[in-house]
Amino acid sequence: MNKVSRLAFSLAISMLASLHSAHAAVKVFACEPEWASLTKELTGDQATVYSATNAMQDPHQVQARPSLMAAVRNADLLVCTGAELEVGWLPVLLRQSGNTAIQPGQKGYFEAAHYVRMLEVPSRLDRADGDVHAAGNPHIQTDPRNIAAVAQGLAQRLAEVDPAHAGIYQSRLADFNTRWNQAMQRWAKQATPLKGLPIVVQHKGFPYLENWLGLNEVATLEPKPGVEPSSAYLSSVVEQLQKRPAKFVIRAAYNDGRGSQWLASRAGIPVVVLPFTVGGSDKAKDLFGLFDDTVEQLVKAAH
Repeated sequence: MNKVSRLAFSLAISMLASLHSAHAAVKVFACEPEWASLTKELTGDQATVYSATNAMQDPHQVQARPSLMAAVRNADLLVCTGAELEVGWLPVLLRQSGNTAIQPGQKGYFEAAHYVRMLEVPSRLDRADGDVHAAGNPHIQTDPRNIAAVAQGLAQRLAEVDPAHAGIYQSRLADFNTRWNQAMQRWAKQATPLKGLPIVVQHKGFPYLENWLGLNEVATLEPKPGVEPSSAYLSSVVEQLQKRPAKFVIRAAYNDGRGSQWLASRAGIPVVVLPFTVGGSDKAKDLFGLFDDTVEQLVKAAH
């Protein structure tokens, strides 16, 4: 084989390897940034991951855009929170996608909420109570212990969807667990001053964070979940805080800040804007940064 032939042969082999690699990559549709980030931790270059939403979007309120439809149609695995968080838009995508592999009940359909203990499970379902979810509060990603539990289930599901790379997923899971457990110990130590601290929340999005850190929610800026407060209601919260003061108000980065700022100015307490998910702040570039920034901001506001 002459030099030119050898070069052509090498190029052909490289192209075939590249095509095989592209074909082998699992296509993952993640409904929220936290699950996109977790999937990347567990897959490395074995998957291409598409995040349907970003940290500045309310995950309840998403439009079923053509770009989302295309991503769902081509996905091998769908990774979402579940617990009705995506009920306003995901069913439409699933119905119209024509992709049988990622329908509920199939191995390509993964709900993170299935792997954690749900909080705020309602004793009754009545629209008069606001935006409540039958399975409980879906904002599970604010507790790192939930992330750890979901990681176990997701690694197993990845192995089922892509058995050829099961060993890689388990290896990466073990590495993630080691780093995550070390980080959780660090966060717990840093957050010691937060235990029992009275707080106000703008939206009922933080029960898992409160449960993890021992924060004491004394008021909410929404009279009911998902219901905008009236001036009279906000005034009643101010009166309540005069009798039972809070340390600060918490809101997610995507929330409109006017209500929390109004309350903060009248109650004389600061507003803490938490990233809520990956990408919600400059520091929250991945899951580790998400909790680094969350704990840092809370501890800073507590002093």
